Amino acid sequence: MKYRRLPGTEIDVSTIGFGCWAIVGDSTWGAQDEQEAIDGLKAAVDAGITFFDTAEAYGQGYSEQLVGKALNDRRDKLVIASKVSPSHFRPDELRAACDRSLANLGMDVIDLYQLHWPNRDIPVAETFGVCEELKQAGKIRAYGVSNYGPWDLSACEEASCPVSTNQVAYNLLFRAVEYEIQPVMARMGVGMLCYSPLMQGLLSGKFEHADAVPAGRARSRHFSSAREGTRHGEPGAEVETFDAIRAVRRIADTAGISMANLSLAWLLTRETVTSVICGARNPGQAKRNTEAAGISLSPDILRQLDEVTAHLKDVLGPNADMWMGSGNGARIR
Repeated sequence: MKYRRLPGTEIDVSTIGFGCWAIVGDSTWGAQDEQEAIDGLKAAVDAGITFFDTAEAYGQGYSEQLVGKALNDRRDKLVIASKVSPSHFRPDELRAACDRSLANLGMDVIDLYQLHWPNRDIPVAETFGVCEELKQAGKIRAYGVSNYGPWDLSACEEASCPVSTNQVAYNLLFRAVEYEIQPVMARMGVGMLCYSPLMQGLLSGKFEHADAVPAGRARSRHFSSAREGTRHGEPGAEVETFDAIRAVRRIADTAGISMANLSLAWLLTRETVTSVICGARNPGQAKRNTEAAGISLSPDILRQLDEVTAHLKDVLGPNADMWMGSGNGARIR
């Protein structure tokens, strides 16, 4: 495992992090055995992962509780991140939300506290003022944002809010951040935390075509708006998506690397990326995710990956909201 520093802090995190949404078991991910989730969290630590990312919204606090149950006996070695929902950004609600998350975790401090989505009805200076208050009180060590586009990042900069990180969807099949968000983050010195690095399993190679993807995972802009649960109102890009998946698989097979590890290793070469947040539901998945940290990709492989995913990138465009269309309420701007 390798480690990188969260910008503006003295906190080092593993370049492969553990995403703690899927362990709750829900309509997106399916049923989850609690003990298997706990064993997966522990196995991740044993494999060198030190960075664990959860949120109050994941299972309405259940994810945080699982993290606490599994990891409290190893707390001093780990970096724990959580996220507060935008409906709780007003000062008193933000303080209460932080206290709830600490109680769920059974911990005294959250290392990285993130604003889960923008709330443009509340001044960013007001929200970050409370974050600074929580930091001074020793309840959090650093703070960041999630799903913030160039407009919202610039608002943070104008308000002199010291944002450490921005957690966004980024993977070989969804490169929207490269248009505008990544350049702004590079200029501001903000580190990127990548979620959905395997595009909710599409880059694991387990789905051969769009109809094989469960309804709960076929809601992004990659899929036709005729599919169950979609909200984006766009045609989707199913042909382009699965053409890209087949091309990535061929590159992976030629290189003798699993498609999942190839995809994760590619992200670790990208500008501003601090850590890649990978979901895991059992010990085997947690251990396999760590393998990507030790893979070095040649310039030729990087060029090929860029070429075979460029058309899909063009089709999906710069809208960095995976679920909402640009003309239908996209939340990232």
